[in-house]
Amino acid sequence: MTKKPNSGPASFSRFGSAKRQALRLSPEELIRFGSLTDDNEKDAFPLLVEPNISNLNLVSWAQGHRDLVESKLCDHGVILFRGFKVEGVDQFQDFARAVSKGLLDYTERAAPRNEVASNVYTSTEFPPDQVIPLHHEMSYSHNWPTKLWFYCAVAPAEGGRTPIVDDRRLVELIDPAIKKRFAEKKIMYIRNYGQGVDLTWQEAFQTEDRSVVEEYARKSRMQLEWRDDNRLCARSVRQVFATHPKTGQTVWFNHAHMFHSSNMPAAVREALLAEFSEDELPRNAFYGDGSPIEGSILGEIRELYEKEAVRFTWKEGDVMMVDNFLASHGREPFTGPRKILVAMAELYENTDL
Repeated sequence: MTKKPNSGPASFSRFGSAKRQALRLSPEELIRFGSLTDDNEKDAFPLLVEPNISNLNLVSWAQGHRDLVESKLCDHGVILFRGFKVEGVDQFQDFARAVSKGLLDYTERAAPRNEVASNVYTSTEFPPDQVIPLHHEMSYSHNWPTKLWFYCAVAPAEGGRTPIVDDRRLVELIDPAIKKRFAEKKIMYIRNYGQGVDLTWQEAFQTEDRSVVEEYARKSRMQLEWRDDNRLCARSVRQVFATHPKTGQTVWFNHAHMFHSSNMPAAVREALLAEFSEDELPRNAFYGDGSPIEGSILGEIRELYEKEAVRFTWKEGDVMMVDNFLASHGREPFTGPRKILVAMAELYENTDL
C-alpha cells in the first residue's frame, strides 16, 4: 500500500522557512499632501506633507523619493513637512542631506549666524523685536543656494513666523516700467566693512587673510578698495532677475529693497547719514551705473511682498523646504525663546554678470 505524504509537523516547516513578503506602500499611502488653507493641493503654498503612518522615518522616505520631492518643490516653491519625528540638529541635517547630499557653508555673509553643526546654522541673529523683510537668500551675490531648509527646534511663544512669498506671482505684479528700468541698469551694491556698525570683512568672508578676499572678489567680479584702519569697501553689480535652471521661470531676484538706505528706520538712517555719505553707509544699493534708486520704488516692492506674504505658526519639529529661486522668506518679531535652524544646498553661480 502506498504511503500518504506526511501531513504532520514536518509539512509545516515548509511555511516556516518561507520569507515574509515586505509590505509595500506607495508614496501616497505613506504620506499625504495637503494645504494649510482651504485651497486644493494643486494651488497649495506651501505644500503641506504629513505622514499617514506613525513613526515614519522622514530621512529614509526622502532618500527613496528624491524625484518626487524635487517635482513637488518645483511645482509649489515651498514644502512644509509636519508631524514627522525630527528630533534635533542631527536628524534635520540627515534629512537635508537625503535630498541634497552636499550642504553649503555661508560665505559673503550679510548677517550674523552661528554654525551649530557642519553647514547647519542658526537663522539670522538679529534682535527679536526687529523685522527681517522678505528676500531671496544671498540674491546680492554672484552665487546662491538653490535649496533652503528651515527646522523648528524651539517654537516661539509669540510671533516669530517665517513669512513666504511665491515670486512667480510677485514678479507679475511689479510695474512693467520698474522692471524695464532695473533690467536696463541692473543693481550695484556697496558694502563698507569695519565701520563699527555692521559686520567686519573678517566676519563676512570668514577669513583673516586679505588675499582670500581678493581672490573671491576676482572670481565674482567684485571691486575692492582697502582703506585705513583695516576697513574695506566692496562694490558689485548684480542681477535684477533670475531664471530657474529647471523650470525656466524668471523671477524678481535681488536685495535692493533690503540693502537700500530707505529700508532703515528713519532715525537710524538720519544718524548714519550725519556721519557717512550715501556710498559710505555700511550697506546701500544703487542702479548699476551708480545713480541713486528712488526710495519710493523700493517702497512699492516692499508693499507687494507684504501683501503677498503667506504666514503660518511654527510647530516644533516642522521642516520647511524652500526653492530659493521661486520663493522669498523673512522673519517676524517674536517674544520668548525661538530656535530655527537653517541649511543650504546646490550652489548656483551666475556667470552672466
